[in-house]
Amino acid sequence: MNNSSVTRPAARRIFSPANLGIGRSGVGVSLFSVAAAALCLVGCTTLSSSRLPRNDPPAAPREFRAAWVAAVANIDWPSQPGLPVVQQQAEILAILDRASALKLNAIILQVRPAADALYPSALEPWSEYLCGAQGRAPVPFYDPLQMWIEEAHRRGLELHAWFNPYRARHHQAQSAFAPNHLALTHPAAVKKYGESWWLDPGEPIAVQRTLAVIADVVRRYDVDGVHLDDYFYPYPIARTAAGVVNPLEINESLDFPDEPSWKIYRDGGGPLNRADWRRQNVNSLVEQLHRTIHALKPTVQFGLSPFGIGRPDRRPPGIVGFSQYDKLYADVEHWIERGWMDYLTPQLYWPAAATAQSFPVLLDYWAQRINGRFHLWPGLFTSRINATPQSWSVGEITQQIAGARAQSATSGHVHFSMVALLQDRHGISTLLQTEAYAQAALVPTSPWLDAVAPLAPKLKSLSDGKIMITPAVGKPVANYAIWREREKIWEFSIQPASAPLVEARGAEALVISSIDRLGNESARVTLRLNRPRL
Repeated sequence: MNNSSVTRPAARRIFSPANLGIGRSGVGVSLFSVAAAALCLVGCTTLSSSRLPRNDPPAAPREFRAAWVAAVANIDWPSQPGLPVVQQQAEILAILDRASALKLNAIILQVRPAADALYPSALEPWSEYLCGAQGRAPVPFYDPLQMWIEEAHRRGLELHAWFNPYRARHHQAQSAFAPNHLALTHPAAVKKYGESWWLDPGEPIAVQRTLAVIADVVRRYDVDGVHLDDYFYPYPIARTAAGVVNPLEINESLDFPDEPSWKIYRDGGGPLNRADWRRQNVNSLVEQLHRTIHALKPTVQFGLSPFGIGRPDRRPPGIVGFSQYDKLYADVEHWIERGWMDYLTPQLYWPAAATAQSFPVLLDYWAQRINGRFHLWPGLFTSRINATPQSWSVGEITQQIAGARAQSATSGHVHFSMVALLQDRHGISTLLQTEAYAQAALVPTSPWLDAVAPLAPKLKSLSDGKIMITPAVGKPVANYAIWREREKIWEFSIQPASAPLVEARGAEALVISSIDRLGNESARVTLRLNRPRL
């Protein structure tokens, strides 16, 4: 695959003020022409298209709407370690049901919190966050990741597998390392830093393990995306503190203990200084992952979610604070220039009024870097809505969504994290459901990965007033886009391909198209209906 993003076409997005709950003009054009096909419905007379006034539905609204589901420290799922399997599974269904009801279209599920696994793996032990002790499998046995994927797809949701590339043990972990954890099998590659443990990005076995783990999941599971978070080298720990403090407030920090791997590099004639060497270690991982994922499955998206403030020499005037470039050794701007991603989700966890780290200013910064070459879906700190005096207002999040929609380079957003939406904190979910997410939205297309549309579906009327949708032979279908016309107004909805029956009662017309896994839309099939006379 060509690593240069310069030749990539800009991702198209289509918004509608009515559909997305905002007062702005729709942008974009439909990817495919409308194909009208008159079909006969039992008990009704089909009018010929020549006698009907043209009233085609608008283009489908498009927006990536997702939430992170974090396993580390049992933030989102499972809610506690060691829950009975039936309760773990009930929580999966509850989260996915809430996501579906909110008209989200993706879940980003953490499957590797700390060199462990939330699925059966021959490479790494079961996570303690699942069954209470690292290495302990669920009893009765089931595959959590497989269940997440199947149930997400059954609801028309994408499932992106989220990996922490280098954390080996969270500082709040309770159980001991399992015998097959890398910290015990290859102890020289794992370093203790403060109260946490980290794989050393300068150690070849650490890089090889992360690559192998992600490749294994891409091969074995039907995931829609692979997602990395912001933990490459660890966040710095202040010299005077026993634990992690706010990195924005650290002036002097403990250095990461990678002296052995650094010495090997220098003794071998390595020309880079230590900071550039660390950045090169991270760059190499990102590049190899981008290449490996697309070699295994070309349509699996690769997304990165870095800390939201750019490198110091490029950031906008007035933006100050912690630098991922200097401290986490994540040269995100370089990754963008090289095209090593399909989407970028910078963690913009500040309110608009925080002038030193302002959400709209930082969003504009990343939008200028992306320049329409791939997707920009900012991360929102929705969990900052809580029961503390420092809680954000619900309006902060809804305004950030509106701000993201107003930015032409942005085609979606991601909530951190699902627990805030599940709990409907301060009514955030209710407000999103009735306003910002009043209508469903298809995911934006990714034409640099695949721009081939599926064939149009076939429709068959049934005696109970329903329509049976049958996908055409050829490219698999993930969802159906459905428009219902009532009183000359089009209502839009999305239905997973696993649910092929559509209710037609009360509609004057139906327009249906097939949607593949990357959002490509088929030609539309139009069914005009006579309403029964009273």
